[in-house]
Amino acid sequence: MAAFGELGVMPEITEALEKMDWMLPTEIQSEAIPLILGGGDILMASETGTGKTGAFCIPIVQVVYEQMLESKKKQQEAEPKAQTYERSILWTLSPVDRAHDLVLSNDLLTAQSKSGNWQGVRATRGVKRARGQSNLNTKIYYEVNFADQGLARVGWSFANGSLDLGTDRSSWGYGGTGKKSNNRQFTDYGLPFGEKFDIIGCILDMKTGEMSFTKNGRNVGVAFKLPTQLLENQEIFPTVCVKNAGCQVHLGPSSNHNDYKPDNCIWICDADASLVCDGPNDMEVEIDDLKPLAIILEPSRELAKQTFDCIRLFSKGLGIESALLTGGGGDVAKYSGEQPHIIVCTPGKLSEFASKNQIPLKGVHFFILDEADGLLQQGQQNLIRSVHNKLPKMFSSGRRLQIICCSATLHNFAVKKLAQELMYFPTWIDLKGEDSVPETVHHVVLRINPKTDTIYKDLCNLFETDGVHSRDNVNQAIFDQHRKPSRPEELSEAIKLMKFYYTIRAIESLKIDQAIIFCRTKLDCDNLDNFMHSMDEKTNSNKFCCVRLHSSLSQNQRQKNLDDFKHGKVKFLICTDVAARGIDVKGIPFVIQVTLPDDKANYIHRIGRVGRAERMGLAISLVATEPEKVWYHSCNRHDCRDTRLSQNGGCCKWFDELSMLGEIEDHLKCSIQEVGRDFKLQVDEYDGKVVYGAKRLEQSLTYEGHVEQLKSIVGNLSELEARAQTNFLKLYM
Repeated sequence: MAAFGELGVMPEITEALEKMDWMLPTEIQSEAIPLILGGGDILMASETGTGKTGAFCIPIVQVVYEQMLESKKKQQEAEPKAQTYERSILWTLSPVDRAHDLVLSNDLLTAQSKSGNWQGVRATRGVKRARGQSNLNTKIYYEVNFADQGLARVGWSFANGSLDLGTDRSSWGYGGTGKKSNNRQFTDYGLPFGEKFDIIGCILDMKTGEMSFTKNGRNVGVAFKLPTQLLENQEIFPTVCVKNAGCQVHLGPSSNHNDYKPDNCIWICDADASLVCDGPNDMEVEIDDLKPLAIILEPSRELAKQTFDCIRLFSKGLGIESALLTGGGGDVAKYSGEQPHIIVCTPGKLSEFASKNQIPLKGVHFFILDEADGLLQQGQQNLIRSVHNKLPKMFSSGRRLQIICCSATLHNFAVKKLAQELMYFPTWIDLKGEDSVPETVHHVVLRINPKTDTIYKDLCNLFETDGVHSRDNVNQAIFDQHRKPSRPEELSEAIKLMKFYYTIRAIESLKIDQAIIFCRTKLDCDNLDNFMHSMDEKTNSNKFCCVRLHSSLSQNQRQKNLDDFKHGKVKFLICTDVAARGIDVKGIPFVIQVTLPDDKANYIHRIGRVGRAERMGLAISLVATEPEKVWYHSCNRHDCRDTRLSQNGGCCKWFDELSMLGEIEDHLKCSIQEVGRDFKLQVDEYDGKVVYGAKRLEQSLTYEGHVEQLKSIVGNLSELEARAQTNFLKLYM
């Protein structure tokens, strides 16, 4: 309890964690929980099964609960709900008077927008010349600092002026292209700016109405001259607008910033009190206690259910309502008109409910993308962007929208690109680094070679294959004892037969009694499931008792199959990549890959099913030495049987597993051990015989072997140390 408390987790939640026997946070939880509670955007990468779900669920539950308590406190004090920003005495940028897609830092002095459109913001306070104050001799100054390269306009505007600075009569700007602008009149003025470390000063002479600008301390000259009666009739505010860029605004002196303020100017925050006025505070803004407060997007129904269960456990007794929206069930309306605080959903349901405005998005504080690379592989980029565009970027309390992106594999271009586009200076928590195989996982390859192994000739009518070669007249060459297959189609069909056979052979040879079996397609899953059940019927046993897991099954059937596997009612779970992604089934000793994945990163996901909680695991991959023709559906027809290649308008392709194996080995920077058809594994010199599914042997058991290995090295080190000391004594004595 104390361990989680040190991370900032409140006692109400730590008690729930204690009841779940969560005594110590994992490494990813120790890193992520404080950062999420601190309000930042987070990218987290950690091995599968290391507690990523808890790392983002725990702080989300806490922030939602704190929000509920704050709302109740306001109601008890009989105060109206906080719909407006209450001004502090500090000069900052306004979380109220800003464009929708512009976000501010926690100190409200840094503005950033990832939008391709201009997004502006005014300061919380401005200045106004008192009527008849002709003897005033004050030049007001503020400056803008660019920590990174970007396109911006800086200047001044009235309260009713456009935040797209310089595009109406009530705003005046100096742009990064070197032009000044007012009322959409862009004319040459000064030097271009926006490079890293550029500092632009903005000067307003309250006596003459002259506006001028400086770049890195160099005065560019007078840009505009406003009639003094305008400064007497309306308040004018420091204003900046950016386009896919960010900048930091200084409205006063700072100890950690070297400014270029001219000696004849004063900081705007030091202006005479008779000049200072507050900005507008009656604008419609996002309300902090609208629901839902968090949306968690998952790539599959099973993973959504898993996360939903975690949320409910962590929030037990806190009064937090949560909803699960997945295909085949889930409806916000069933909550009697009350929106839940937290919604866990799959892409299809989020798109459906958001498009019908059944989920109000104005109060969403958290947008979580779990298994982000999986979501992008499904082609959900446009949905993520669409939802993000509808979410508020700031709230009246000063809080920003938080985006949390997590997966076992964040190190790919698509995830980094999305993060750069949507997130605000995200913090990377990388406990995984580049893809690697955990020490608790052994992975081996069996080469399926139809040219040297003719076992397929004995497999006639034992099971069905995927039908890719149903029109290729391949059976005669495969099953005729006096012929050998030679055409690519014949070799491909032989490979399909051999892979199912060697799946059964692996189970028998290694005495596997629990495993996840990965197939390429739903049809392959169904065919292997039928074959294994037929084997049980023939042997009158339950040696191959199995269930399937893929998207064509109903939600209830999928959940039942998964529960049966988790609870040991069946021995084997046959599934596709998408269905198995992120599912946490503890203690799995074996994984069999009937076909390698199309993406090398998915290899890590697959073999990551084993070797968890310090238990040893074995992953077996059946790799064809010849290209195999496989389904590669690009159409939406469920009964598609178009066996033409995709480049010819069909739904098939040739898959070269040897090339994919080479890519995987290059990616992992290692060679994967091969096994023979008897599946006899090499005994490790130090680990000895391994019992898969059992806890890994302690390192002390291999002490003697390591001593022998290091003896000569230690001897050399001792000799070098003696030589170094002798040389030192000769030099200085």
